[in-house]
Amino acid sequence: MTQAGEEQRVRGRRADARRNAELIIDAAWDILGRDPAASMGDIAQGAGVGRVTLYSHFGSRPELVEAVFSRAMSDADASLATVDLGGDPRAALARLIDSSWRIVDRSRALLRAAQGELSPERIRDLHETPMRRIHALIERGQAEGAFRADVPAAWLVATFYGVLHTAADEITAARLAEAGAPHAIAGTLLAAFTPPGRPVPGTPPGTPG
Repeated sequence: MTQAGEEQRVRGRRADARRNAELIIDAAWDILGRDPAASMGDIAQGAGVGRVTLYSHFGSRPELVEAVFSRAMSDADASLATVDLGGDPRAALARLIDSSWRIVDRSRALLRAAQGELSPERIRDLHETPMRRIHALIERGQAEGAFRADVPAAWLVATFYGVLHTAADEITAARLAEAGAPHAIAGTLLAAFTPPGRPVPGTPPGTPG
């Protein structure tokens, strides 16, 4: 075989490997989204590949879960990039909550799978890119006096995500109606973010409730 032919064959193998890896991640996202405890065998079957192929790409369940959760966070960041964060920081917060909530709602089973396999520090690291958007909005709100500035912006970011994930847990437990979640989240966060001594504003218009 000529050198050019060998190089083409190698490129073909690499392309096949990439396709298999993407196929496995797609299947794992769907399966773990329905059953966070799904086994590697379940995922291999769902992806239509053998266990040997699965393990040749992802050597362990934590490695596969991390790849799936990383993909979910990348997609979340792309979705949040479309949200208008200009204007009144409180109204922008409501818009971000609406989009963020939908993402958390769709991926809450994936989060449970990640929590079972990854450290809290690693899960936070994977949230880092989408978290930059809320961090920037909070800092702007603090600078403009719309949000409290007596605590670090990082603390308010943690509060933001904590409330969203708590809402997801409450829906799973049937203690919170899914339709009312955005209104409950926005009301809770506006109260938490309002500077001390100031009246808490009403939930901005346009927030589902």
